[in-house]
Amino acid sequence: MQAEPLSKDIYNRAKKLGVEQIILQFSGGNDEGYLNVELVGEKLDSEESYKLQLDIDTWAWDNYDYSGAGEGNDYGDNITYDLVKGKVSTEEWYHMPKTQKYPSKKLVIADED
Repeated sequence: MQAEPLSKDIYNRAKKLGVEQIILQFSGGNDEGYLNVELVGEKLDSEESYKLQLDIDTWAWDNYDYSGAGEGNDYGDNITYDLVKGKVSTEEWYHMPKTQKYPSKKLVIADED
């Protein structure tokens, strides 16, 4: 997933609150997309930081096309906006089923009572 430019309003509000990183954690795999917004920094337990998190959630859904569609296997994308270093990084993850075969055994038919 390609990172979208962060809105100036969100950037300015985050810097004012002392946010060091904004992390968007998208996940999906079963026909529905989810988003967790994490703010990293000290003393971010105020009403203002909670409002910022909600606004980032709205902004992210408006700017990222993430349906979450899939066949039941979990996957996701994480986007980290590092406001201290002035960098943005992306990563994707997924779970794949792993099967283990065991030796065949003789079929046993149970007696009926």
